[in-house]
Amino acid sequence: MRIIVVGCGKVGETITEQLIKEGHDISVVDNDPDVVEDITNNLDVLGVVGNGASHEVLLEAGLEQADLLIAVTDQDELNLLCCLIGKKAGGCRTIARVRNPVYNKEIDVIKEELGLSLTINPEFAAAREMSRILRLPSAIKVDTFAKGRVELLKVRLPEGSVLDGCPLMEINARTRSEVLVCAVERGDEVIIPNGRFVLAAGDKISIVASADNGRIFFSRIGVDMHRVRNCLIVGGGTIAYYLAMMLEKAGIAVTIIEKDKERCEELSELLENTVIICGDATDKKILIEEGLPTADSFVTLTGIDEANIFMSLYARSCSKAKLITKVNRINFDEIMGAFDLDTIIHPKKITAEIIVTYVRAVQNSMGSNIETLYDIIEDKVEAMEFIMRGDTKATGIPLAQLPTRDNVLIACISRGRQIIIPNGQTVIQEGDSVIVVTTQQGVQDFSDLLK
Repeated sequence: MRIIVVGCGKVGETITEQLIKEGHDISVVDNDPDVVEDITNNLDVLGVVGNGASHEVLLEAGLEQADLLIAVTDQDELNLLCCLIGKKAGGCRTIARVRNPVYNKEIDVIKEELGLSLTINPEFAAAREMSRILRLPSAIKVDTFAKGRVELLKVRLPEGSVLDGCPLMEINARTRSEVLVCAVERGDEVIIPNGRFVLAAGDKISIVASADNGRIFFSRIGVDMHRVRNCLIVGGGTIAYYLAMMLEKAGIAVTIIEKDKERCEELSELLENTVIICGDATDKKILIEEGLPTADSFVTLTGIDEANIFMSLYARSCSKAKLITKVNRINFDEIMGAFDLDTIIHPKKITAEIIVTYVRAVQNSMGSNIETLYDIIEDKVEAMEFIMRGDTKATGIPLAQLPTRDNVLIACISRGRQIIIPNGQTVIQEGDSVIVVTTQQGVQDFSDLLK
């Protein structure tokens, strides 16, 4: 597809990198010539310097041939205007980044009236993922499929676990629960295992199960899955606001520490049941005074990655709290694995996943479509959901006879209200929602997974 990305900040650059990996023809637009020069030097893209809301600039970027325009500048109004011009003058699909909480409440109306294909709010999406994790705090990551009926949960096997030394083929018998282990991280190694694979304490395992079976499984391997009762958040930005709002609705007590007095006053007006503390959380005395040693969860959301990391490390030393650390720079990932920081959130990666899912779905107007996509292990393993429509070679054949490529695992099938953990005799039917875990990159259609 020919795609124009307006705005080359952190989110725009991440989206551009991912779409290039998918094989798309990308043009980028930004007002800052240094930013455009930097991204064109590093990536195979056409760069245009100018205002993305200018018809002339968009024409220079290839609007007349574009299939999709993605506007992700740091100004909501500019993004919406870019998309309006792209829709009216170019006739292409449009995606707008809309961050302001005021617009977020009216997003359905905005989307319909402006003819937007998709709106994306990186801060809201990040807060939603954090909220899911805090409801299942022992999980490192929580993703959902089949409209929430199926969960993909990542957890570290504790020392003394009943699964230490257990072959995968014996798991369901040992735990009396119906789950499927679809990926294992052991040190730097990532494995899509078969039934003979033997688990070990310290492994990070990703499992697919219905919501009920997932909780039964974790309780029987000694992992506490009760949601947190309270949350201490450092940083009072937009993500903190959205997260506090979600946790308030879930009945979880929230405290936010923010050093900007004016922002504290704003949050006090917006959040009725959240305690707002004006102070510098890099001072450990404040963290202690506000209850870090006894907190159920601790979330660092400042705009400085290093501060978030160091505060989480300090919390690990003096607390048993569930830790969530926001990190913007993905190039920290190689060293982050050396720290025991529970869950690390990259808002821009979440945004890129949502947009790539949409782009892949647009390309598949026939056959089976990708409905949901998650990067479950840092650019190494993807989990994706297909709705099996139309004529496909995958239906009506037992899975044992289905010629899938290497490192492809059919992890779950949702059929109506029924959740099926498949075996070799399971047959995919038209209309099924099929969840697949694979190391194959750039999958566009279910047929790409077959030999």
